Amino acid sequence: MTLSEERIPFLARLVGTSDAEAGRQSASILALAGAAFGARHDPDATVPTGFDPAAVALFEGLVECAFLVAHADGVFDERERAAFERLVVVACDGAVSRGQIASLLGDLEAQLEEDGEDTRIREAARSFRRPAHAEEALRVAVVMARSSDDVSAEERRTIERIASACGLPAGAVDEAFREVDHVLAAVTKAP
Repeated sequence: MTLSEERIPFLARLVGTSDAEAGRQSASILALAGAAFGARHDPDATVPTGFDPAAVALFEGLVECAFLVAHADGVFDERERAAFERLVVVACDGAVSRGQIASLLGDLEAQLEEDGEDTRIREAARSFRRPAHAEEALRVAVVMARSSDDVSAEERRTIERIASACGLPAGAVDEAFREVDHVLAAVTKAP
């Protein structure tokens, strides 16, 4: 997959907000969970920190779904990695640093190599406690697939496997593609 650099601002806007087609600019689940991830404190701290491990796990699961789609074709070079990092940072409105995303990607790459795609899809799906979380994962995965000119068969298959692992109904993948395509068309036409 080749992440189109000129599409990153549009894709980040799409991933970072919800209800974009309705004209509302509210933060997406990814952006909200990213704020918790970005605010991580020292794990050795003994005072209350407000740290929300469930939100961090949700963010990591959402990013992992996009990561698995980005890896679906077997290529994730330095250029794609840098663009991926930028996309997540911009989508989270800077609440997560590139360094934090780079570190997370390093962990995800090691886990993918060790566990394989099947296990990683199952593990990512386990971090979604609500149907809205699973739907967000699917939306983020579809946006990642749409970041290049064409969606490969491997990317589509990975997205379908994510939807299945999340327990989403038949047709959820097609609906996610329709929603993302509709919003992406509107966003790219906007001034």
